[in-house]
Amino acid sequence: MMKSGFVIPVYNHGATLESVVSRLLAYKLPVIVVDDGNDADNRADIAAVAAAHGEVVLVTRPKNGGKGKAMNDGIRKAAELGLTHVFQIDSDGQHDVSRVPFFLAESERNPDAIICGYPEYDESVPRSRKNGREISNGWARVCAVNRGLVDVLCGFRIYPVAPYIKIINRQRLDGRMGYDIDIIVRMSWSGVRVISYSVRVTYPKDGFSNFRAVRDNLHIAGTFSRLCAGMLVRLPILLVRAAKRRKQGV
Repeated sequence: MMKSGFVIPVYNHGATLESVVSRLLAYKLPVIVVDDGNDADNRADIAAVAAAHGEVVLVTRPKNGGKGKAMNDGIRKAAELGLTHVFQIDSDGQHDVSRVPFFLAESERNPDAIICGYPEYDESVPRSRKNGREISNGWARVCAVNRGLVDVLCGFRIYPVAPYIKIINRQRLDGRMGYDIDIIVRMSWSGVRVISYSVRVTYPKDGFSNFRAVRDNLHIAGTFSRLCAGMLVRLPILLVRAAKRRKQGV
C-alpha cells in the first residue's frame, strides 16, 4: 500500500516556509522539513513553523551540506516513518502547489516511476535562468541516454523511496546544486521511469535565490563530467533500454 508524504529542504528560506507548509497540510499527508544548517534567524523561523504545526516532522542538520544531503536525510526519515513515496517541494514558494493532487494521483497510477515537474514559466523568469536550464536538460538526456527527461532541475517531484534509498546506499550523490540532476539521471540508469508534467513557476521580484552563477555552474559542469563518465560505462545497457522505449513510444 502506498503511503506518501512531503520532504521540504530549507536553506535561507525560513521566511517563506510557513506559507508552503500551511498549504501542504491541507492534503493530510506527513510533512518532513529539513533544516540544512541555517543561520539563527532562519532556524528560528523553521522551528516556529514546526512548533505551530504538530504534523510537521523536523530534521535538523548541524551544518549546511547542500540540497542533496538535506534530501537524503529527509528521505531516510521518510523511510523510518514507513513512507513509500516522497514528494519533494522547494521551500521558496515558487511552485504552484495546486498541482499536488494531480501529481499524487499520477504517482498512485505509476508507483514505480518518478513523477517530475517541468516549469511552466510566466514573464517573471530571468532569460539567463531559462537558457541555462535548457542546456542542462540537453546534457542530462545525453548522460541518461533518455530523451524522455523533460526537465532535471525542477524541485517539484515524487520519488519512490525504495529505489532512491538503494542508490544513496551504494553511490555518493552530488550534495549541492548538481543534486537534482544527479539523482534523476542515476535513477533513470537504474531503470526507474520518469514521467513529466508541467507546474507553474513564479520568480518573485524580491525573492531570494541560493544560486550563484559562476560557482554553481562550475559545480554543475563537474556533475555532468562525472555523469558522462558513468554513462560510457553503462552505455550498452542504456542503448538497449532506449531502443525499448522507442518501440513502446515512451
